Amino acid sequence: MQLAEAKLKFIANWGRFGTNWGINRTMAQIHALLLISPDPLSAEAVMEELSISRGNANMNIRELIDWGLVSKLLIPGERREFFTAEKDIWKVARQIVKERKKRELDLMIPVLKELSEVEGDKKDKAVKTFTDTIHNIRKFSDQADRTLDTMIKADEHWFLGSLVKLFGGK
Repeated sequence: MQLAEAKLKFIANWGRFGTNWGINRTMAQIHALLLISPDPLSAEAVMEELSISRGNANMNIRELIDWGLVSKLLIPGERREFFTAEKDIWKVARQIVKERKKRELDLMIPVLKELSEVEGDKKDKAVKTFTDTIHNIRKFSDQADRTLDTMIKADEHWFLGSLVKLFGGK
């Protein structure tokens, strides 16, 4: 496979993968392009490479910056802004986990806490089912929160070693 074909395939597939971690396809494709670009790219270069509009490019680049996956660079003598992606895939994965946690789990935990304080007769079947379900979801969410916090703070080698141990490796 030639480099040009490989780049297109990577960008298309990263775009599909990105929808699984909470971003739209174009945003993931821009991220993929910046990941594999040896030099920072301008918004114009991104637009040209991916055949997208200026508005689409700018909106998605800003969102990638908000996610902490892309950085803006100012190059002396250039009026345009340039963008680059973090190349360390471990840092990328941790940042994605951190953002997903912030945007989803961190918002859900206070709601579950509030819902766990529902009033009613604990002998009532509907109240018991509701409170038991919320309790179990909250317990799972709290454990997931602690696990994700550990992963976010973890060193790559420690985390990978822990996974190997978890799945029965040596």
